[in-house]
Amino acid sequence: MVIKTVSLFSGGGGLDLGFISEGFDVVWANDIDKDAALSYAENIGEHVNLNDITEIDLNEIPKADVLIGGPPCQSFSLVGKRNVEDERGSLVWSYLSALSHIKPQCFVFENVLGLKSAKTKDGTLVINDLLKAFKQEGYTVSWEVINAADYGVPQRRKRVILVGLRGDKSFVFPEPTHSEEGDFFKKKWVSVEDALSDLPSPNQLSTREYEKESILTEYQTLMRANNDVITDHSMPNISELDRIIIDNVPVGGNYMDIPDWVPSKRIQTFKKTGGRTTCYGRLRPDKPSYTINTHFNRPNVGCNIHYNEKRLITIREAMRLQSFPDNYKIVSTTKRGKHTIVGNAVPPLLAKALANQVKKYL
Repeated sequence: MVIKTVSLFSGGGGLDLGFISEGFDVVWANDIDKDAALSYAENIGEHVNLNDITEIDLNEIPKADVLIGGPPCQSFSLVGKRNVEDERGSLVWSYLSALSHIKPQCFVFENVLGLKSAKTKDGTLVINDLLKAFKQEGYTVSWEVINAADYGVPQRRKRVILVGLRGDKSFVFPEPTHSEEGDFFKKKWVSVEDALSDLPSPNQLSTREYEKESILTEYQTLMRANNDVITDHSMPNISELDRIIIDNVPVGGNYMDIPDWVPSKRIQTFKKTGGRTTCYGRLRPDKPSYTINTHFNRPNVGCNIHYNEKRLITIREAMRLQSFPDNYKIVSTTKRGKHTIVGNAVPPLLAKALANQVKKYL
């Protein structure tokens, strides 16, 4: 059975990679970001369209069995103002318009935790409005907050996932395959060290060869596949101040561990008013990372300091933590573009688990 699939807000194709690995045939994809579309075309296929979804004639989108996608989530982000009326928030409704046109058997909708509490101008919860709108289109919708670490991704990335089935049948989400401690039924969470320890220390070269290793973890073997070289693994550039800061953050530590003599007004403010736990954080080797965002090239936005070396993680290391295979090559003229593609992506291994479950309902 060929399962024709349309992908919206595709980015670099993290969600698509997971569905394709389970046999879904993605026949049409779309994104407004040029670097993301070029990367998608390079790694997945030429069926991606570089366009603003709000300006596309819906008749250009082919009919399909499944619709997948995650509208840009800044409007609902926990670090944003959660203003659903802005342009990015309205893109959620563009997804609904496409759904109404395509009329797939099933849809998968991914977004950030902030979607749960985002409100419209009249004070109603966006998610309740969405559920009502999906029901009016003839879908029974199930939704959950899912942690990517529970499905073999070395990252504690929590996202809201909605899955709708045409008709009265309800979707049951896949059982987690991993847990924090592991047990008879589940594997232990994949740790940062499980994911990264086989990679050589970065230098100024973007493309590197693997170092010979006698033993690889199961996850490392999966990421390497039949790949020959490592790309996007050059040493990140940092300021002298950031270098001093990184030198003073212990494994598992954050801004609270940085001495007061370090000349950073931002850190002093965090200490007085409180910052996020992950600010200026150093990864723990024995745990999954925290959420990889689009600013992993900075120490102050997230837990982005390498666990064993005095530096930030590389683009390739961030991709490993997102479960992108090593043969995935980002096409972008800027590092900012690469960071955005990686940080915005749905982890392919999480997408694979969802796709495997969706197949059972088609």
